[in-house]
Formats: sequence, structure tokens, C-alpha cells
Amino acid sequence: MALRATLDFLLRDWLQVQSLSERPRFAEHSLEGYAAVLDSCERIAAEQFAPANRACDAEEPRFDGERVILPASTQQALDAYIASGMLAASQDEAQGGLQLPCVIETAANAFFQKASVGISGYALLTVGNANLLLAHGSERQRAVFAQPQLQGRWFGTMCLSEPQAGSSLSDIQTRAVSDGEGFELDPLGPRYRLRGHKMWISAGEHELSENIVHLVLAKIPDAQGRLVPGARGISLFIVPKHGVDAEGRLNGQRNEVALAGLNHKLGFRGTSNCLLNFGEGGAGAIGYLVGQPGEGLRCMFHMMNEARIGVGLAATMLGYAGFEASLAYARQRPQGRSLGMGVKDAAQPQQLIIEHADVKRMLLAQKSYVEGALALELFCARLVDEQKTGAPEAAAEAAQLLEVLIPIAKSWPSEWCLEANSLAIQVLGGAGYTRDFPVEQYWRDNRLNMIHEGTHGIHGLDLLGRKVVLNGGQALRVLAARINRTVEAALQRPALAAQANQLAAALAQLGRASKAAWATGEPEVALANATPYLQAFGHGVLAWLWLDVTLALDDAAVSSDFAQGKRAAAAYFYRYELPKISAWLAVVESREPLCREMQDGWF
Repeated sequence: MALRATLDFLLRDWLQVQSLSERPRFAEHSLEGYAAVLDSCERIAAEQFAPANRACDAEEPRFDGERVILPASTQQALDAYIASGMLAASQDEAQGGLQLPCVIETAANAFFQKASVGISGYALLTVGNANLLLAHGSERQRAVFAQPQLQGRWFGTMCLSEPQAGSSLSDIQTRAVSDGEGFELDPLGPRYRLRGHKMWISAGEHELSENIVHLVLAKIPDAQGRLVPGARGISLFIVPKHGVDAEGRLNGQRNEVALAGLNHKLGFRGTSNCLLNFGEGGAGAIGYLVGQPGEGLRCMFHMMNEARIGVGLAATMLGYAGFEASLAYARQRPQGRSLGMGVKDAAQPQQLIIEHADVKRMLLAQKSYVEGALALELFCARLVDEQKTGAPEAAAEAAQLLEVLIPIAKSWPSEWCLEANSLAIQVLGGAGYTRDFPVEQYWRDNRLNMIHEGTHGIHGLDLLGRKVVLNGGQALRVLAARINRTVEAALQRPALAAQANQLAAALAQLGRASKAAWATGEPEVALANATPYLQAFGHGVLAWLWLDVTLALDDAAVSSDFAQGKRAAAAYFYRYELPKISAWLAVVESREPLCREMQDGWF
């Protein structure tokens, strides 16, 4: 109930989601309807996903030479998810969707991510794949490839990385050659033959659905057979596992997409992860061009940005699961005694460990991380709704805020909710390091989130190297204005004035560091400390959100314990976490050269 109470408060009292029903797109919905959706998803997650979570970790995907085998409970859980209608939750009702706001869809999916992040991965990728095709595909591609995914008959993937390229997408070598004269008029799109290898493909092979729709980045060679260097030469293709006709019926032919091997992961084992070969030993895998040649990365970023919010939510909910488990353990585990006047009396009964100050510190840290991260993800989802349905000025502001917050929405929870999982293990002590308790699995599952959908370092480069300087820093100014509105409101409340002043000082420090980093105009100098900048920026954003959430508590009809817990978590963040930004920003502001100038031989 603690998660549900927090979700209800954030949605109703902080984000005011009931006001969305005044907009034509959401006019058929109400606060009671949103609650019913959350009720249903909470129940399905508890009954189907949570019981399957340990099985999908212990029985990791295996290949028997013909097919990838997963626990039967994985199929059962996903069937229940499909039946709920959540795959098409935000789609138009005319297309079979629920036409829910993104913020409600995100809140509903939080239950599934918390119950089993590995099983949820299939749905996350499928929805992202379908949404990309709805945005960039032709009418026929939308009907044939997107709709079956939203119905749950087919699942989807995104195929970017290659063994030799990793995150450096400009270096991909998968080739797409036109299938010849006449095939450029194929009803499903210009037809190509793809050859190449893709690595780290989540959900790349399984038997959970009738078909798998791969969205594949590849390069079209020039007349001399050469690949265009850099990102400009990348195009996007639909490559189905099983061939289809123009009406979307399976034609009985297996496309040349072959599983070369399964990756055996530390965690997140519920989602199969594959090395795929395209067109090996044959005419080439059939692929249909999406959009125009050379626009692949632009199209793919539509899916990647959605995926980054999804990764942030997954990291958040894994942290939340660990927090709940360690809190429950601390409330029932007796160990140690009160120091009293400095002398422990062994004749006295042991205390529950939740009474020890250091255990409270670890629990408070977890609470501040996971509840703050949940607020961040819901806020970003609310911005998506504003961008799509708000008045022009509000929509433009939401778009700029999303521009600068997406790197934070992905990276901050993936670092600090992982730290929450580590603290959960510490609360349990030796028991936490065993497989008898779930906290070790949560940590293993969460460790992936700092890596996929852009590593931590890549998001630091994106934030400092592109987002904060875009259009002369316009997005950063919009964010600063929004933060200052919260500061001004908090200054009117004596109990929050100190936090407001602390946040204002942190914002000023961040502004100075942003300018100082680029003082020389040399990207290599400015970006050498991009990751500390990302950490400081993220902490500044979370401090702002915690203050904004605290402001909403005063007007909310919530219990005293609930409100006091939120205030304590905010206070923890301001006293223990926000001061860290000074150290992070010091190396940014001084353009510290140590890491940049370090030589290989010195290691």
C-alpha cells in the first residue's frame, strides 16, 4: 500500500492529473477511472508478475538448438498484461487503445516494473517499437507491423549495437542493399536485403509471440559499394522474424534472422539478450525501409527517448522493491541494544534494527532516492502529456524541459536507485548477500540500467555537450525559471525557506559551472568532466522536485505519518545529498585536466 499511496498523492495532489480530463483527448476519463486502471495493474502485477520473478532469474533463457526456452510463467504473465490492454494504453480508442494520459500509463507500468523488470522488458520494447512505426512508418507499415504489436500478437525489438561498434553507432557495418528493380514499390515499403551482426539485442529471440518485429539500423552502400561514414549514412529497416504478405499474414517463410548466441547476464535474466546474424549464408534478410534513407537515427531516437524514460522507471522500481524489502526486514529483525547512557545491558532484550540510527540512515537514503526518482519519472511523463495536448505556450515549455531532463530521467535513477539496492543489501547484512532474500536479485537486475539505452558517460556528454547549450542554452533557462518558481513559493513558507535558499544557491552554482566548462570553447576540455556534471545536475533536479513535492503536502489530505515521512526524506536529501554537488561541480568549473591528460602507460 505504501507505493500506491505515494502514487495516488503524486498523481492527484502534486501533478493534478484530474485536470487532464478537461482536455478533449482525455474527456472520457476521470480520477476514478484512473484509479481503476491502477487497481487492475496492481492486481495483475501481484498475481502474475511477482510470483514469476524468481523463476525467470533462476531459469535464465536457454537455446535448445531450435528455440529459446523461457519459464512458462513468463508467458502467463505477459498474456495477462496483453489482456489488460496496457500495450495500447495511450493509443486512440478508434485503434483499440485506452487513450490514457502518458502519466497514468507510466504509473500503471510502475507496478509491473517493480514486480518483474525482466518480464516487463518485452512489453516496453514492443510498445516503443509500435510507437516509432506509428510516428514514422507508412500507413501500410503501421497497419501490418504496429497494430499486431499493440494487440500483443507480435512483439518488437530495437537493433542498434554491433560487436565491433558498441555505442558508437556511426561505426555500424550492417549493410542494406536494394532488392532490385520493382521492389522499391513493395506495398510494405522499399525492400532491401540486410547482412550484418547485431549484439545485445533484448528480446531478440523467443517463442512468446507469433512474430518478432526487429527495427534495425543499417547503412545503404553507394554505387561503388562503400558505406557512408558517420551517422548521416544510417537508415532504419523493419525486419520481421517471419515473412509476411502485404496484408500482414504470415507467409510461412522464416526470414534470414538467426540467433548466433545468448548473452549470459549478471541480472535482468527474464529478458532474453541475443547476438543476431542477419542474412548469413543466403540472399540476405528482407527489410523494409522506414522513412527516407539516412534518417534512421532520427527515427530511432523516437523509440530511444521513450525507452530512456522506461529505463529510468525500471531502475526506480527496482530500487523501490529493495527499499520495501529492507524496510520490512528491519521492522522484524532484532539485533543489538540501546546504548542508553553509553553502557549496553546484555540482560535487556534486543532492539529491532530499525531503531538504530545508522539503519534509519540507510532506509532514509533509499526512501529519498526511490520516491524522488518516482516523482521525476511521473513529472517527465506529465510533460509528455503537456507537449501533446497542452496550450501552445505550455506545450513548447514542456518540450524544452523534456529536452534537458531526458538524460536525467534515464541516468539519475539508474545510478542512485542502484545505490538504494546496495543499501538494501547492507540493511540485511549477510542475509542480503544470499539468494534466500530478493534484494541481491534487485541489485543484479538494476546494474544493467547504467549501461543500456546510453551509458552514464554518454548521457553526461549529451547533457553538457548538447542539451544545455542548445539554442544558446534556452532549455536550461526554461528549467531554471521553473525551479525559481518553486523557490519563490517555498520562501513564503517559513519551514521551507532554508531548503529554498539552499536550492537557489545550488542552481546558481550549476549555472556558473555550465558557463565555466565551456569558457575555452574546446569540447574536449569542456566535456572531460561531463559525468560529474551529470551527477550534480541530477541532484539539483531531484532537490527541486523534492521541494515541489513537499509544497504539495501542505494542501493534501494525507495522514500525518505519510506527510512526515515525505518531509523527512526531503530533509535527508537536502542535508546529506545536495551538498555533494559542490565537489562534483568544482572539477567542472575548474576544467580539471587530470582525467583528460592521464596517459595509458601511467596506469
